[in-house]
Amino acid sequence: MTTASVLDLRRPSSAGSLPTRLRLPDLLRITDEGADDALHGRFDHLLPKGGLPTDERWATRIHADDELDVWLISWVPDKSTELHDHCGSLGALTVLSGSLREYRWDGSQLVRRRLDAGDQAGFPLGWVHDVMRAPVKVSGAPLPAEIGPTLSVHAYSPPLTAMSYYEVTQGNTLRRSRTILTDEPEGPAA
Repeated sequence: MTTASVLDLRRPSSAGSLPTRLRLPDLLRITDEGADDALHGRFDHLLPKGGLPTDERWATRIHADDELDVWLISWVPDKSTELHDHCGSLGALTVLSGSLREYRWDGSQLVRRRLDAGDQAGFPLGWVHDVMRAPVKVSGAPLPAEIGPTLSVHAYSPPLTAMSYYEVTQGNTLRRSRTILTDEPEGPAA
């Protein structure tokens, strides 16, 4: 994903009420290009020298400007983002390797989906979800954690400035538990 390719995708949106000129299809295309660049080693210089951590999530910003942040994120077992939204930002992701599990609030319950390598997801305004690494399976049997972290590319527009966190109440509704100011994706590791 070169800066020129990101700029080429910017065009005025017909959705005048969005906080950005970029639309979800633009963000999906940007994360796809970022994934391709990562798979071709264009971000290897940004990776930790000792390799990706195996006990905590890791992230690095691979593009930033006034309208767009793009991140490369690694995911490890048993580390969840917590149920959250991206406040005033649209988001998208592309999975490079491994699998992610997303629990999304559909208005009445949490719905689970699995995103495998090559899969993409877009997050419109108001999207509340929890994301974590999904267990790797071969022939129905989980593999050991030594397989390595799952990698994904995420894009946010406008760039993140805040995230709200939620809990599901006994009445099966969402209650906002806190909002934090942040410019980092997926908030603190839980």
